[in-house]
Amino acid sequence: MKKILLFCFLTGYLHVSAQTELVFVFFTDKPNKAAFYANPLSELSQKSLNRRTALGIPLNDQDAPIEQSYLQNLQNLGFTVTDYSKWLNGAAVNATPAQKTLLQSQTFVLSVESFARNSSTTVKTTPGKWKDDASVNKTLTNFNYGSGSAQIDQVNIRPLHLAGYTGTGISIAVIDAGFPTVNTGTAFARLWTNNHIKASYDFVTKTGDIYNTALSPHGSVVLGVIGGYLQDVFVGAAPDADFYLYRSENATVEIPEEELYWIEAAEEADRKGVEIITSSLGYNVFDESRYNYTYANMNGSTSFIARGAGIAAEKGIFVLAAAGNSGQQPWHYLMTPSDNDKVFSIGSVDSAGNPSGFSSFGPNSLGVVKPDGSTQGTGTTTVYDNATLIVNGTSIATPIAAGGVACLIQAFPTMNREQIRTRLRQTASLYPAHSDQIGYGILNFGNLYNLVLNTSELVKKEKLSIFPNPAKNILNIASEQEILSLEIYDNLGRLVRKNYNQKSIKVEDFAKGTYYLKIQTKDKVLYEKFLKE
Repeated sequence: MKKILLFCFLTGYLHVSAQTELVFVFFTDKPNKAAFYANPLSELSQKSLNRRTALGIPLNDQDAPIEQSYLQNLQNLGFTVTDYSKWLNGAAVNATPAQKTLLQSQTFVLSVESFARNSSTTVKTTPGKWKDDASVNKTLTNFNYGSGSAQIDQVNIRPLHLAGYTGTGISIAVIDAGFPTVNTGTAFARLWTNNHIKASYDFVTKTGDIYNTALSPHGSVVLGVIGGYLQDVFVGAAPDADFYLYRSENATVEIPEEELYWIEAAEEADRKGVEIITSSLGYNVFDESRYNYTYANMNGSTSFIARGAGIAAEKGIFVLAAAGNSGQQPWHYLMTPSDNDKVFSIGSVDSAGNPSGFSSFGPNSLGVVKPDGSTQGTGTTTVYDNATLIVNGTSIATPIAAGGVACLIQAFPTMNREQIRTRLRQTASLYPAHSDQIGYGILNFGNLYNLVLNTSELVKKEKLSIFPNPAKNILNIASEQEILSLEIYDNLGRLVRKNYNQKSIKVEDFAKGTYYLKIQTKDKVLYEKFLKE
C-alpha cells in the first residue's frame, strides 16, 4: 500500500491459518425491504434523503438494511461475523474449502466469492510497506493564506472563496487511518468552535477512539489541507465544510478486510447525508500475497472497495481517491478504488505544474483515463497539531481537490455529480488531451464556476477588461454594463476597498503584490486578478 506517504511504519505480522481464506457471502435478498421503503428514515437521515431528492436519485434495494437473521444464521454455523455490507448485501467471514461448500448450500446464500486472487500464500514480513515520500518540516508563517496560498491558486479555488463559497453546509467524509491531535490541536480548533466536526468512528476496532495518539496521523494531515486554519498562517481549501471522520485503515497491517471497513464507512457516510467522500487510501498488495491484485484487476469492478466506491457515487456522493505514489516503482500503476470510472481520481503535480515523479500512472486496465485530474502534491502545505507541515504525495493532492469540490457543490447544490466530474475534466489544463500520469491536467475550479455562471474567459474578454495591469495608482474597468460595485481583496481574502457605481478604484496606497477584484454588475459577478506594482 503506497497511499500514506508522510511517515514510515514497520509492517506487522499476519497470522492466519493457511487453510482458511477471507470470503464474502452474498445473500439472496432482503426480506424486510418493504418496511424500509415504508419508512426510509429508519435507515437514512433526512439529509441523505434530501440529497437523493435534489439529484433525482431514487431509493433502491441497496439502501435497505441487511437482513439480521442471515447474519445470525452465519453465526449459528460457527462463523464470526464482524463486517458486512448492505450495499453488497452480504458479510465477510474466514472459511476453509469445506466451509465454503457448506455456505454455498444454504438457502439464504446467493454465492460465495473469495478475496484471494491467486494461490500464493506467502506472508510478507519485511518492514517499510509505507512509502516515505515526505519532507515533514514544521513551519510557522504569516504569509497570508500561508505557504498554502500557491496550492489554492494553482487550482483557482479563490474565486469561489471570494464569492462566499467556502464549503458552508457541505459534508465531507474523510476515510483514512487515524486522526490524532484533531481533538486538541490549534489548527483544528476553528472546526470545533463552529461545530464542523459532526461525527467520527473507527471501523477497524469498532470504537469511537479515532484521536488516539498511537494511530497514524495521516487522516489528520489530510483533514488539515481541507479544513485546517491558523490565523494569518493557513486557510484550508474548504474551511467552513462539515466533516465526518472515519478510520478504515490499520497502519500496522495490510489485510483485505480493510476494503470492507472502507465500504462500511462509506455506507455510514451515506446514512448521514454527506456530499463528498475523500480517501487517500489505495490497495494493490497485501501482507498475504494471495490477496494481491494485478494491473488487469484495476478495472473498476474487481476489487470490493472499487465496487463499494462506485455504489457510493451512484448515491450522489462525489467520491475522490488518490491515484497512488508508485510512479517510480516497478508497479507504477494507479491503485484501487481510484480505478473505478465513477470515482474522481487525483494525481500529483509540483508547484510549477510538472507531474510529480511518484504520482501513479493510469489508465485503468479497461483504458478509462485515470487519474481524472491533478493538484499540487509536491511540497504541499497542510496543518497538524499546532503548526504547518510540508508533505508530498497524491494523498495530500486529493483533499485539495475535495475542498474545491465542496465549494462548487455549495455554489451549485443540485448540479448532477457526473456533470461536475465531466466539467472538471473539461476545464483542466490539458483537456481535451491527457497524460497517463496527471490525467486531464491541473484542475481549475474557478473556471468551472465561471463557466456555469456564463462568465467564461471568452465572455469576459469581449465585454469587460481591467487596465492597467499591473496597476500603480488607479485601476480602471472597461465594461458595456453598468458597474454596481467594485471590491478588492488581498491575498488572504480580506476586503480592503469597496466602491459603488464607479468604473475605477484607487490602489496607490496598496502594498505591492497580488490582489483580486470582484466586479458586481446588474446580472453577474466577475473576478479578475491584478498586480499592484
